[in-house]
Amino acid sequence: MKRNEVDVTEAELALLTALWDHGPATIRRLAERVYGEGGPSAYATVQKLLERLEQKRCVARDRRESVHVFAPAVDRGELIGRRLRAVADSLCGGSFTPLLTQLVEGDGLSPAERDELRSLIDRLDRGKTRRPGN
Repeated sequence: MKRNEVDVTEAELALLTALWDHGPATIRRLAERVYGEGGPSAYATVQKLLERLEQKRCVARDRRESVHVFAPAVDRGELIGRRLRAVADSLCGGSFTPLLTQLVEGDGLSPAERDELRSLIDRLDRGKTRRPGN
């Protein structure tokens, strides 16, 4: 996995979140969603962030109209997986076990979250996987 496929900044993540939550949008619409009124500086910031996200293959640009529309090219679950893999690689020698242990024991899970985790493990044991968000 290439570094640029994983390395999404918090500002870039804010744009991706707006696209995931509200669907495809123009630069102006994204600037309004993320920065409020903002003006020209917010527009320029969003434009630059979208260029970076496009280079990282995280957004796709529709150039058919004079005003370009941007859409997510990566889903939330895929980005979560990429980021977790990077953390596992850098902190845990590639193993997910320490990450999972910390998540489960660290803050604790609600009864509903424990049930969901049990259900996921049962599906994995049966060979039927389904990713959240898909």
